[in-house]
Amino acid sequence: MTVITAIIQKTLLSMGEEAYREFSSKLMPTVEKSRIIGIRIPLLRKLAKGLENYESFLNALPHTYFEENNLHAFLIEKEKDFDRCIEKLDAFLPYVDNWATCDSMNPRVLKKEPEKLLKHINIWMQAKDTYTVRYAINLLMRFYLDDNFDKKYLKLVADVQSDAYYINMMRAWYFATALAKQYEQALPYIENRRLDEWTHNKTIQKAVESLRITKEQKAYLKSCKRRHDSVI
Repeated sequence: MTVITAIIQKTLLSMGEEAYREFSSKLMPTVEKSRIIGIRIPLLRKLAKGLENYESFLNALPHTYFEENNLHAFLIEKEKDFDRCIEKLDAFLPYVDNWATCDSMNPRVLKKEPEKLLKHINIWMQAKDTYTVRYAINLLMRFYLDDNFDKKYLKLVADVQSDAYYINMMRAWYFATALAKQYEQALPYIENRRLDEWTHNKTIQKAVESLRITKEQKAYLKSCKRRHDSVI
């Protein structure tokens, strides 16, 4: 462990709140409670903003604590060079082990190069790591359902085959958002049952909860729910 890494870890350990640790552990069943310090996200972002000379910390993988991973994610967000940001993401993504770290990591520089980013999204979609795939789908949801939309991205997400809960939850979230933003293009994936049953029904559930979908659309989507003996 480098000096900087040790200092950062000691700082994080001093910032923990036991009540928040208890709360956080219930939200992240994939992370052992012993690896959670209990630090609120705004405090971690403030720490990340003030840190300098932290490259040795980024290289000290895997980290011990959940909050170290979150801090790592927020430090990547500071990167202003697209290619360097991709390098840092490639190094870090295989070590992401929970939905919270995955979903909160949003480097602004990525949206500046949508064509270049797509090449990396396609690579990440083929990864074996659950949260690398989840992150790729998340990026498609963030950056490619508005001006950069293309219906081929719907197929890209629909074609993902996985038993991983956190991948399929992101697929459902993606399609629910697609129904809100690109309803006519996304609807055939529900009507033609292009998604597995669990993701299909979870998509409808999340879409019906959305304020961006009309009452008429919600009523129709409910009628498309698939019935099965299993509980959804």
